[in-house]
Amino acid sequence: MDKLIVVGTDIFDEFIQEDGYYVDKTELIYELIAKTRNKVTLFTRPRRFGKTLTMSMMESFFDVRRDSSDVFAGRKILVNHPDFCKEWMNQYPVLFLSFKDVEGLNFTDAYGMLEGTISRLCIKFSELVDKENVNPADKETFLRLMHKKASLNEIKSSLDTIMRMMKAVYGKPVILLIDEYDVPLAKAEETKNKEFYKQMLDVIRGIMSISMKTNEFLKFAVVTGCLRISKESIFTGVNNFVCYSVTSRKFSQYFGFTQEEVSEMLEAFEMPGKMELIKKWYDGYIFGNTEVFCPWDVSNYLAEVMDDDEVEPADYWADSSSNSILNDFVNHSKIDASEKFEVLLNGGTITEDISEELTYDHIADSEKNLWSVLLMTGYVSKADKASGKGKVKLRIPNAEIADLFKNAVVAKFERTLDTGNVDAFVTAMWNRDEQTASEMLTKILWNSISYFDYGEDYYHGMLNGIFTARGFSPDSGDEAGLGRLDLRVRNRSERTFLLLEFKRSERESDLDADCDVAIRQIFEKGYDKVKLEGYEHQLIYGIAFYAKIAKVKFVKYQKI
Repeated sequence: MDKLIVVGTDIFDEFIQEDGYYVDKTELIYELIAKTRNKVTLFTRPRRFGKTLTMSMMESFFDVRRDSSDVFAGRKILVNHPDFCKEWMNQYPVLFLSFKDVEGLNFTDAYGMLEGTISRLCIKFSELVDKENVNPADKETFLRLMHKKASLNEIKSSLDTIMRMMKAVYGKPVILLIDEYDVPLAKAEETKNKEFYKQMLDVIRGIMSISMKTNEFLKFAVVTGCLRISKESIFTGVNNFVCYSVTSRKFSQYFGFTQEEVSEMLEAFEMPGKMELIKKWYDGYIFGNTEVFCPWDVSNYLAEVMDDDEVEPADYWADSSSNSILNDFVNHSKIDASEKFEVLLNGGTITEDISEELTYDHIADSEKNLWSVLLMTGYVSKADKASGKGKVKLRIPNAEIADLFKNAVVAKFERTLDTGNVDAFVTAMWNRDEQTASEMLTKILWNSISYFDYGEDYYHGMLNGIFTARGFSPDSGDEAGLGRLDLRVRNRSERTFLLLEFKRSERESDLDADCDVAIRQIFEKGYDKVKLEGYEHQLIYGIAFYAKIAKVKFVKYQKI
């Protein structure tokens, strides 16, 4: 087809003009205006679920300074609701800004980024200062905002000032769109600087409440973010305020791609055979009563498939942020959720109390808050469509997020290994003490998190890390004889190396026999025949694992 998979463009008009394949979400506008009476609407969704493109689409639809008939031609809202479009399309002044770049290592830096955001907004509407019916005092304030010379209080009331000027010029109240409203607070919290967070909260609270509370210049406002920060913290005094989160049924189909939409997309690009793989990696989120795919992942993967049909799925969503929330939870000093992580990583579900309203500075205060944040930010999902508010059944949505969890918990495991058990295991291996090696390796496993789907790879990676941390040189998966040996570990000072082959047992009673299978493979594949220059001896082991139990069997010490 002629359409393109456009990635990285979140300006609606540009997206359409670049002939990008657009999954039509335009009826959100009709549903929001015709079927609610919200003065302020907050949509909370994880990052990379189309919030910014949706907000840009709304700006294009409402903005009185544009003619958007071309970009909306053939879209659902124009086809299905022509009278509504005649009444609303390009009929109102629109003020749209994003806080996504308001961050820094300290308050001064972040506040400077906020000043820049407001300055660019003023530059966009610089023609307002030339209009005669605009209040002269507002013009002076506007110019200070534009030149980044405004006071703190003028920054807090900046949107109110601009909206008052727009109302004077266009004669209609303003539609206010604020994207990623909570990024400044999330970034401040990441620094763990309480004073920084407190200062930034004061500024953002001022901007939001002044622009939305009993404002005669406001038609309505739409706000997006990852979390619903408690109304008392941000939206103090804002009436007729409604939030639609990941647990809300209303509007649940408008953020993310439904299976029907992904199927249509794959058919359009003649890739129907990719559905099963895409579903495994990028599906599994349940918003309200709608199951959706992550649109960022789907788009990135299909864009790569168009260049290389054999390309494997990648962690596109995971690589687009620091994932600090997940890491903070996994490494929390006072909360041990290891058993719950293990259940999730093995495909199970857990049921947790979920709080809809949070503040970033209190995220880590309780396990309830942490699970709530993981749900709101996409690291876990509702396990079924029936789950609502309060107690919610949770699961890991897909393979990409499972990778994130695995990486986080494995990193913690490696940092917190009991050095006594590790040293005893390593010493036993070089001393050919299979009983002690089995006991110590089992103790190490009991303090880790095992994953059924990891199979031999998990154990392989763990042992690789253990020997590397003790100064030895593992060769992982190197070619040897007629195949690839699981692990060879060199002891340079003793001119000796270990040959290790692993098996994962189906039952605990199979451990001994599976060790024999592993040992037999070493000899049948000729792994023991490979010579390493300068080394004189090798020790040959078979190791079998069943969940958190290990069996180590030594078979031969031989000169090479």
